Amino acid sequence: MTTEPTSLRLDADAKKRAYKVFAKVGLKPWQAFNLFLRQVAMRGGIPFDIKIPNAETKEAMEELASGGGKRYKTSEDMYKDLGI
Repeated sequence: MTTEPTSLRLDADAKKRAYKVFAKVGLKPWQAFNLFLRQVAMRGGIPFDIKIPNAETKEAMEELASGGGKRYKTSEDMYKDLGI
């Protein structure tokens, strides 16, 4: 595999958060980027769904961001509340 230098402009906050995830799974940033590029090349497209949230989802996201919505300590508590 030959390599070449690349320069990217990245969102600073997203980069910081992503690099923490890479570290947790044992990947160096360059390994994660190469993994992403190989998946794009193999699949002929982005290797995950990119969706625009609908109005209901946006409303729920805004509600949570403003401190509203239900929160649960455990998934069992949530399922109980939902009657599942």
